[in-house]
Amino acid sequence: MNPTCLCLFLLITLVTSQDSCSSNLLQIQHPIPFDTRSLLCTPVWDTNNFILRYGQASSDVWSFILSFPSKINGYAAIGFSKDGSMVGSSAIVGWMASAVAGGMKRYYLGGKSQKQVTHDQGDLYLMNASLVPASTSLLYMIFQLKTPQPSPNLLFAIGPNAQFPEYPNYLLPKHTDEISITIDYSKGSTGEISNLNLRRSHGMLNIVGWSIVMIIGSIIGRYFKHWDPIWFYLHASIQAFGLVAGIIGILCGLALSKKLDAKVTNHKNVAILIFVLGLLQVLAIVLRPKPESKIRKYWNWYHHSLGRILITFAVLNTFYGFHLGGEGSKWFLAYGVIIAILLIIVVILEIRMRITARKKTQSTKTSSNIPQSLELA
Repeated sequence: MNPTCLCLFLLITLVTSQDSCSSNLLQIQHPIPFDTRSLLCTPVWDTNNFILRYGQASSDVWSFILSFPSKINGYAAIGFSKDGSMVGSSAIVGWMASAVAGGMKRYYLGGKSQKQVTHDQGDLYLMNASLVPASTSLLYMIFQLKTPQPSPNLLFAIGPNAQFPEYPNYLLPKHTDEISITIDYSKGSTGEISNLNLRRSHGMLNIVGWSIVMIIGSIIGRYFKHWDPIWFYLHASIQAFGLVAGIIGILCGLALSKKLDAKVTNHKNVAILIFVLGLLQVLAIVLRPKPESKIRKYWNWYHHSLGRILITFAVLNTFYGFHLGGEGSKWFLAYGVIIAILLIIVVILEIRMRITARKKTQSTKTSSNIPQSLELA
Protein backbone atom coordinates (compact mmCIF):
# COMPACT_ATOMS: atom_id res chain seq x y z
CA MET A 1 0.00 0.00 0.00
CA ASN A 2 1.52 3.35 -1.01
CA PRO A 3 1.91 6.12 1.61
CA THR A 4 -0.94 8.23 0.23
CA CYS A 5 -3.46 5.38 0.47
CA LEU A 6 -2.19 4.45 3.92
CA CYS A 7 -2.66 8.01 5.21
CA LEU A 8 -6.12 8.17 3.69
CA PHE A 9 -7.04 4.84 5.29
CA LEU A 10 -5.80 5.98 8.71
CA LEU A 11 -7.69 9.28 8.38
CA ILE A 12 -10.94 7.50 7.52
CA THR A 13 -10.44 5.08 10.39
CA LEU A 14 -9.81 7.95 12.84
CA VAL A 15 -12.88 9.87 11.70
CA THR A 16 -15.18 6.87 11.98
CA SER A 17 -13.78 5.81 15.37
CA GLN A 18 -14.81 8.91 17.28
CA ASP A 19 -17.57 11.48 17.35
CA SER A 20 -17.44 15.24 17.68
CA CYS A 21 -19.82 18.20 17.80
CA SER A 22 -17.54 20.12 15.45
CA SER A 23 -19.17 18.30 12.57
CA ASN A 24 -22.92 18.02 12.36
CA LEU A 25 -22.64 14.96 10.12
CA LEU A 26 -23.76 11.74 11.75
CA GLN A 27 -21.75 8.67 10.87
CA ILE A 28 -24.89 6.54 10.50
CA GLN A 29 -25.83 4.63 7.39
CA HIS A 30 -29.14 3.42 8.82
CA PRO A 31 -32.25 5.59 8.40
CA ILE A 32 -33.22 7.61 11.48
CA PRO A 33 -36.98 7.88 12.22
CA PHE A 34 -36.86 11.61 12.97
CA ASP A 35 -35.31 14.80 11.62
CA THR A 36 -31.75 15.33 12.88
CA ARG A 37 -30.90 18.58 11.12
CA SER A 38 -31.91 20.88 13.99
CA LEU A 39 -30.49 18.81 16.87
CA LEU A 40 -28.22 20.57 19.33
CA CYS A 41 -24.95 18.80 20.15
CA THR A 42 -22.94 18.85 23.38
CA PRO A 43 -20.18 16.71 24.95
CA VAL A 44 -21.59 15.28 28.19
CA TRP A 45 -18.73 13.07 29.39
CA ASP A 46 -15.33 14.00 28.01
CA THR A 47 -13.51 11.19 29.83
CA ASN A 48 -15.41 8.52 27.90
CA ASN A 49 -16.23 10.59 24.79
CA PHE A 50 -20.01 10.60 25.28
CA ILE A 51 -21.71 13.03 22.87
CA LEU A 52 -25.40 13.93 23.20
CA ARG A 53 -27.54 15.34 20.40
CA TYR A 54 -31.09 16.39 21.20
CA GLY A 55 -33.97 18.57 20.10
CA GLN A 56 -37.69 19.13 20.57
CA ALA A 57 -39.59 17.42 17.76
CA SER A 58 -43.04 18.63 18.85
CA SER A 59 -44.79 20.07 21.89
CA ASP A 60 -44.51 16.77 23.78
CA VAL A 61 -41.81 14.79 21.95
CA TRP A 62 -38.02 15.12 22.32
CA SER A 63 -35.42 13.42 20.12
CA PHE A 64 -32.07 12.15 21.44
CA ILE A 65 -28.95 10.57 19.96
CA LEU A 66 -26.20 9.48 22.35
CA SER A 67 -22.90 8.41 20.81
CA PHE A 68 -20.19 6.53 22.68
CA PRO A 69 -17.11 4.48 21.75
CA SER A 70 -17.55 0.71 21.60
CA LYS A 71 -14.11 0.24 23.20
CA ILE A 72 -15.74 0.50 26.63
CA ASN A 73 -16.88 -3.09 25.89
CA GLY A 74 -19.80 -2.78 28.28
CA TYR A 75 -23.19 -1.17 28.39
CA ALA A 76 -23.74 2.59 28.19
CA ALA A 77 -26.58 4.25 30.07
CA ILE A 78 -28.29 7.62 30.11
CA GLY A 79 -30.58 8.34 33.07
CA PHE A 80 -33.12 11.05 33.74
CA SER A 81 -33.25 11.98 37.43
CA LYS A 82 -35.62 14.18 39.41
CA ASP A 83 -33.02 15.30 41.95
CA GLY A 84 -29.64 14.38 40.47
CA SER A 85 -29.32 11.09 42.35
CA MET A 86 -29.37 7.61 40.85
CA VAL A 87 -32.01 6.07 43.10
CA GLY A 88 -35.52 6.79 41.85
CA SER A 89 -34.43 7.73 38.34
CA SER A 90 -35.22 6.06 35.02
CA ALA A 91 -32.54 5.11 32.50
CA ILE A 92 -32.07 3.89 28.96
CA VAL A 93 -29.33 1.31 28.53
CA GLY A 94 -27.70 0.15 25.30
CA TRP A 95 -25.10 -2.55 24.70
CA MET A 96 -23.38 -4.41 21.89
CA ALA A 97 -22.26 -7.83 23.11
CA SER A 98 -20.88 -8.79 19.69
CA ALA A 99 -20.73 -7.53 16.12
CA VAL A 100 -24.24 -8.84 15.48
CA ALA A 101 -25.84 -8.96 18.96
CA GLY A 102 -26.92 -5.85 20.83
CA GLY A 103 -29.84 -4.49 22.78
CA MET A 104 -31.46 -1.44 24.26
CA LYS A 105 -33.88 -1.27 27.20
CA ARG A 106 -35.28 1.15 29.73
CA TYR A 107 -34.76 0.53 33.44
CA TYR A 108 -36.11 1.85 36.72
CA LEU A 109 -33.35 2.42 39.28
CA GLY A 110 -35.24 1.63 42.48
CA GLY A 111 -32.05 1.14 44.52
CA LYS A 112 -28.37 0.32 44.31
CA SER A 113 -28.65 -3.45 44.41
CA GLN A 114 -29.08 -5.42 41.18
CA LYS A 115 -32.50 -6.72 42.21
CA GLN A 116 -33.80 -3.17 42.68
CA VAL A 117 -32.92 -2.22 39.08
CA THR A 118 -35.83 -3.49 36.97
CA HIS A 119 -36.09 -3.55 33.19
CA ASP A 120 -39.05 -2.24 31.20
CA GLN A 121 -40.06 -0.11 34.18
CA GLY A 122 -39.86 3.59 35.01
CA ASP A 123 -41.58 6.82 34.02
CA LEU A 124 -39.99 7.25 30.58
CA TYR A 125 -42.32 6.95 27.58
CA LEU A 126 -39.85 5.64 25.03
CA MET A 127 -40.38 5.74 21.24
CA ASN A 128 -38.37 4.86 18.12
CA ALA A 129 -35.54 3.36 20.19
CA SER A 130 -32.64 1.58 18.55
CA LEU A 131 -28.93 0.95 19.02
CA VAL A 132 -26.98 1.54 15.80
CA PRO A 133 -23.30 0.72 15.24
CA ALA A 134 -21.77 3.51 13.14
CA SER A 135 -18.51 1.59 12.79
CA THR A 136 -16.50 -1.00 14.63
CA SER A 137 -15.52 1.72 17.11
CA LEU A 138 -18.62 3.91 17.52
CA LEU A 139 -22.19 3.26 18.67
CA TYR A 140 -25.33 5.40 18.66
CA MET A 141 -28.30 5.14 21.00
CA ILE A 142 -31.27 6.66 19.16
CA PHE A 143 -34.59 7.31 20.87
CA GLN A 144 -37.43 9.75 21.45
CA LEU A 145 -39.18 10.62 24.72
CA LYS A 146 -42.83 11.58 24.91
CA THR A 147 -42.70 14.41 27.45
CA PRO A 148 -43.28 18.18 27.42
CA GLN A 149 -39.90 18.70 29.11
CA PRO A 150 -37.25 16.08 29.96
CA SER A 151 -35.47 16.34 33.30
CA PRO A 152 -32.36 18.56 33.21
CA ASN A 153 -30.61 16.21 35.64
CA LEU A 154 -28.87 13.57 33.55
CA LEU A 155 -26.88 10.51 34.61
CA PHE A 156 -24.38 8.62 32.46
CA ALA A 157 -22.74 5.30 33.27
CA ILE A 158 -20.73 2.50 31.72
CA GLY A 159 -20.87 -1.17 32.66
CA PRO A 160 -18.10 -3.64 33.53
CA ASN A 161 -15.96 -5.14 30.79
CA ALA A 162 -17.69 -7.86 28.74
CA GLN A 163 -20.71 -8.04 31.08
CA PHE A 164 -24.07 -7.34 29.48
CA PRO A 165 -27.78 -7.72 30.35
CA GLU A 166 -28.97 -11.13 29.20
CA TYR A 167 -32.28 -12.76 28.41
CA PRO A 168 -34.62 -13.47 30.16
CA ASN A 169 -33.99 -11.37 33.30
CA TYR A 170 -31.83 -8.66 31.72
CA LEU A 171 -30.12 -8.02 35.07
CA LEU A 172 -27.95 -4.94 34.90
CA PRO A 173 -24.40 -5.42 36.27
CA LYS A 174 -23.19 -2.66 38.58
CA HIS A 175 -21.60 0.22 36.70
CA THR A 176 -17.85 0.81 36.86
CA ASP A 177 -17.97 4.55 36.24
CA GLU A 178 -20.65 7.22 36.27
CA ILE A 179 -21.25 10.97 36.15
CA SER A 180 -24.16 13.27 37.00
CA ILE A 181 -24.71 16.52 35.10
CA THR A 182 -27.28 19.25 34.63
CA ILE A 183 -28.13 20.47 31.15
CA ASP A 184 -29.76 23.63 29.86
CA TYR A 185 -31.74 22.32 26.89
CA SER A 186 -32.17 25.78 25.40
CA LYS A 187 -28.44 26.51 25.23
CA GLY A 188 -26.79 23.10 25.31
CA SER A 189 -24.63 24.08 28.29
CA THR A 190 -23.86 21.48 30.95
CA GLY A 191 -22.47 21.39 34.46
CA GLU A 192 -21.39 18.49 36.64
CA ILE A 193 -23.39 17.73 39.80
CA SER A 194 -20.90 17.31 42.64
CA ASN A 195 -23.01 16.00 45.52
CA LEU A 196 -20.91 12.93 46.29
CA ASN A 197 -18.54 14.60 48.78
CA LEU A 198 -21.43 16.35 50.52
CA ARG A 199 -23.35 13.07 50.82
CA ARG A 200 -20.30 11.26 52.20
CA SER A 201 -19.60 14.04 54.72
CA HIS A 202 -23.22 14.04 55.85
CA GLY A 203 -23.29 10.28 56.30
CA MET A 204 -19.90 9.74 57.94
CA LEU A 205 -20.11 12.70 60.33
CA ASN A 206 -23.55 11.66 61.56
CA ILE A 207 -22.59 7.99 61.87
CA VAL A 208 -19.37 8.72 63.75
CA GLY A 209 -20.64 11.68 65.77
CA TRP A 210 -24.11 10.77 66.98
CA SER A 211 -24.20 6.99 66.97
CA ILE A 212 -20.66 5.70 67.56
CA VAL A 213 -18.65 8.32 69.47
CA MET A 214 -21.67 9.20 71.65
CA ILE A 215 -22.08 5.53 72.60
CA ILE A 216 -18.38 5.21 73.47
CA GLY A 217 -18.57 8.37 75.59
CA SER A 218 -21.64 7.05 77.39
CA ILE A 219 -19.89 3.74 78.10
CA ILE A 220 -16.98 5.56 79.74
CA GLY A 221 -19.36 7.77 81.74
CA ARG A 222 -21.30 4.83 83.14
CA TYR A 223 -18.78 2.03 83.62
CA PHE A 224 -15.41 3.66 84.29
CA LYS A 225 -16.09 6.03 87.19
CA HIS A 226 -13.43 4.21 89.21
CA TRP A 227 -10.93 6.07 87.01
CA ASP A 228 -11.81 9.25 88.86
CA PRO A 229 -11.29 12.03 87.76
CA ILE A 230 -9.99 10.87 84.36
CA TRP A 231 -13.33 9.30 83.43
CA PHE A 232 -15.12 12.66 83.61
CA TYR A 233 -12.68 14.48 81.31
CA LEU A 234 -12.71 11.57 78.84
CA HIS A 235 -16.51 11.42 78.91
CA ALA A 236 -16.92 15.18 78.44
CA SER A 237 -14.27 15.43 75.70
CA ILE A 238 -15.59 12.48 73.69
CA GLN A 239 -19.21 13.66 73.92
CA ALA A 240 -18.18 17.18 72.89
CA PHE A 241 -16.37 15.79 69.84
CA GLY A 242 -19.40 13.67 68.93
CA LEU A 243 -21.72 16.66 69.34
CA VAL A 244 -19.63 18.91 67.07
CA ALA A 245 -19.21 16.20 64.40
CA GLY A 246 -22.93 15.42 64.55
CA ILE A 247 -23.99 19.05 64.22
CA ILE A 248 -21.72 19.54 61.19
CA GLY A 249 -23.17 16.33 59.72
CA ILE A 250 -26.72 17.65 60.15
CA LEU A 251 -25.77 20.95 58.51
CA CYS A 252 -24.31 19.00 55.56
CA GLY A 253 -27.56 17.07 55.35
CA LEU A 254 -29.67 20.24 55.30
CA ALA A 255 -27.46 21.69 52.56
CA LEU A 256 -27.72 18.46 50.56
CA SER A 257 -31.49 18.37 50.96
CA LYS A 258 -31.80 21.94 49.72
CA LYS A 259 -29.44 21.32 46.81
CA LEU A 260 -31.26 18.20 45.64
CA ASP A 261 -34.72 19.40 46.69
CA ALA A 262 -35.12 15.94 48.25
CA LYS A 263 -38.31 14.94 50.07
CA VAL A 264 -36.87 13.53 53.31
CA THR A 265 -39.18 15.19 55.84
CA ASN A 266 -39.17 12.39 58.45
CA HIS A 267 -35.40 11.93 58.28
CA LYS A 268 -34.90 15.68 58.61
CA ASN A 269 -37.35 16.04 61.53
CA VAL A 270 -35.66 13.25 63.50
CA ALA A 271 -32.28 14.89 62.85
CA ILE A 272 -33.59 18.19 64.22
CA LEU A 273 -34.92 16.35 67.30
CA ILE A 274 -31.49 14.78 67.83
CA PHE A 275 -29.88 18.22 67.49
CA VAL A 276 -32.25 19.65 70.15
CA LEU A 277 -31.53 16.73 72.50
CA GLY A 278 -27.81 17.37 72.02
CA LEU A 279 -28.23 21.03 72.99
CA LEU A 280 -30.27 20.02 76.06
CA GLN A 281 -27.39 17.76 77.10
CA VAL A 282 -25.00 20.70 76.84
CA LEU A 283 -27.41 22.75 78.96
CA ALA A 284 -27.51 19.91 81.50
CA ILE A 285 -23.71 20.01 81.83
CA VAL A 286 -23.74 23.78 82.34
CA LEU A 287 -26.43 23.51 85.06
CA ARG A 288 -24.99 20.40 86.70
CA PRO A 289 -25.56 20.57 90.50
CA LYS A 290 -22.91 19.54 93.01
CA PRO A 291 -22.77 15.84 94.04
CA GLU A 292 -24.03 16.61 97.55
CA SER A 293 -27.04 18.57 96.26
CA LYS A 294 -30.52 17.14 96.99
CA ILE A 295 -31.58 17.50 93.34
CA ARG A 296 -28.50 15.72 92.01
CA LYS A 297 -30.36 12.38 91.70
CA TYR A 298 -33.04 14.05 89.53
CA TRP A 299 -30.36 15.62 87.38
CA ASN A 300 -28.72 12.21 86.97
CA TRP A 301 -32.02 10.71 85.83
CA TYR A 302 -32.57 13.56 83.37
CA HIS A 303 -29.03 13.43 81.95
CA HIS A 304 -28.91 9.64 81.56
CA SER A 305 -32.43 9.32 80.10
CA LEU A 306 -31.89 12.12 77.60
CA GLY A 307 -28.62 10.55 76.46
CA ARG A 308 -30.23 7.15 75.89
CA ILE A 309 -33.10 8.69 73.93
CA LEU A 310 -30.65 10.67 71.78
CA ILE A 311 -28.54 7.60 70.95
CA THR A 312 -31.62 5.48 70.17
CA PHE A 313 -32.99 8.04 67.71
CA ALA A 314 -29.53 8.52 66.18
CA VAL A 315 -29.08 4.80 65.48
CA LEU A 316 -32.59 4.42 64.04
CA ASN A 317 -32.21 7.54 61.89
CA THR A 318 -28.88 6.26 60.56
CA PHE A 319 -30.49 3.04 59.34
CA TYR A 320 -33.34 5.09 57.87
CA GLY A 321 -30.79 7.31 56.12
CA PHE A 322 -29.21 4.23 54.52
CA HIS A 323 -32.65 3.26 53.25
CA LEU A 324 -33.34 6.72 51.81
CA GLY A 325 -29.94 6.83 50.15
CA GLY A 326 -30.50 3.45 48.54
CA GLU A 327 -27.34 2.10 50.09
CA GLY A 328 -26.64 -1.58 49.59
CA SER A 329 -26.75 -4.30 52.21
CA LYS A 330 -23.01 -3.90 52.88
CA TRP A 331 -23.58 -0.55 54.60
CA PHE A 332 -26.46 -1.91 56.68
CA LEU A 333 -24.38 -4.95 57.64
CA ALA A 334 -21.20 -3.00 58.49
CA TYR A 335 -23.03 -0.45 60.63
CA GLY A 336 -25.16 -3.18 62.22
CA VAL A 337 -22.03 -5.12 63.19
CA ILE A 338 -20.49 -2.01 64.82
CA ILE A 339 -23.66 -1.32 66.83
CA ALA A 340 -23.92 -5.00 67.80
CA ILE A 341 -20.30 -5.01 69.09
CA LEU A 342 -20.92 -1.86 71.14
CA LEU A 343 -24.13 -3.37 72.52
CA ILE A 344 -22.32 -6.57 73.53
CA ILE A 345 -19.68 -4.48 75.32
CA VAL A 346 -22.43 -2.58 77.16
CA VAL A 347 -24.10 -5.85 78.26
CA ILE A 348 -20.81 -7.31 79.52
CA LEU A 349 -19.88 -4.14 81.42
CA GLU A 350 -23.40 -3.81 82.85
CA ILE A 351 -23.31 -7.39 84.18
CA ARG A 352 -19.84 -6.83 85.59
CA MET A 353 -20.93 -3.58 87.30
CA ARG A 354 -23.97 -5.22 88.87
CA ILE A 355 -21.96 -8.20 90.13
CA THR A 356 -19.37 -5.85 91.66
CA ALA A 357 -22.10 -3.75 93.28
CA ARG A 358 -23.78 -6.87 94.71
CA LYS A 359 -20.49 -8.09 96.19
CA LYS A 360 -19.91 -4.71 97.84
CA THR A 361 -23.44 -4.76 99.28
CA GLN A 362 -22.98 -8.27 100.68
CA SER A 363 -19.61 -7.32 102.08
CA THR A 364 -21.09 -4.28 103.81
CA LYS A 365 -23.92 -6.37 105.31
CA THR A 366 -21.45 -8.98 106.57
CA SER A 367 -19.20 -6.40 108.23
CA SER A 368 -22.18 -4.70 109.90
CA ASN A 369 -23.34 -8.00 111.45
CA ILE A 370 -19.98 -8.64 113.27
CA PRO A 371 -20.32 -7.63 117.02
CA GLN A 372 -17.97 -4.93 118.21
CA SER A 373 -15.27 -5.91 120.76
CA LEU A 374 -15.93 -4.99 124.37
CA GLU A 375 -13.58 -2.41 125.78
CA LEU A 376 -11.42 -3.55 128.63
CA ALA A 377 -12.10 -1.90 131.92
